[in-house]
Amino acid sequence: MAESVKALPEEIQQLIEVYEWDMRTREGVQRFRELKAKSLPTVALDWELKYESLIPMQEELAEEIRLRYQRKNMGDNHVP
Repeated sequence: MAESVKALPEEIQQLIEVYEWDMRTREGVQRFRELKAKSLPTVALDWELKYESLIPMQEELAEEIRLRYQRKNMGDNHVP
């Protein structure tokens, strides 16, 4: 999953901060529980569980990031 995020276009990479937790560590297990995730891979956007047990298509992930960025920075009235 981390490779999918790292492979996003540069314009999307500039909009995000990526955090990756190792499930072999106490911190990773704690974060997994905080998200109430049930399986891997798991992707959270804005600290909210968004994708679980699947790796989204690049286009889908990029679009979701764009929409969230627009909502946070321009308000909901600019996003269909």
